[in-house]
Amino acid sequence: MKKNFLLACLSLVVFAFAVSAQDKPADYSGTWTLDITKSKLDERMRIESMTLTVAQTDKEITVTSETKRPAPPANAPQGGGGRPGGMGGGMGRMGGGDGTTVYSLDGKETKSEVDGPMGKTPVTLKAKSEGGKLNMSKASSFSGPMGEVTITTKETWELATDGKSLTVSREQSTPRGATSSTLVFSKE
Repeated sequence: MKKNFLLACLSLVVFAFAVSAQDKPADYSGTWTLDITKSKLDERMRIESMTLTVAQTDKEITVTSETKRPAPPANAPQGGGGRPGGMGGGMGRMGGGDGTTVYSLDGKETKSEVDGPMGKTPVTLKAKSEGGKLNMSKASSFSGPMGEVTITTKETWELATDGKSLTVSREQSTPRGATSSTLVFSKE
């Protein structure tokens, strides 16, 4: 009887440890460089290169992005080609600019502000680790020259088993429509 009780307690402890280990998010920390040849980018993203610098603790993940874009074509409209403030891409900041975004990893929404062409813009952020993937969302609404503008971005981050490759599946909705891209990064 004692042996069965001890065995049951030990099994319960091992099960609890395994469940808690599954809940811990993967560590995405490091510097990541976009591999354009492996990525499937929406044609509007126009990216030459992109680097993500990620710092992570148990409570939050900080993403800093740096993007190099080609010069617009000679026949492109002036003023950003119809993209107010360069809207459209960008992992780190709402609106496609480079910068730093901090997400709480507890699954609760947090509020932040980013600088944009129309001043400070409120941003709602959310991140949660589920099933070995990190799901992040970002939403912002502001008044522009054409009225209210809403931009939402949803990303799913997944590390390769060796930890040297990061795949980011991104869906973005803007007044110009919805886009989907798969970005593949290599760890430096």
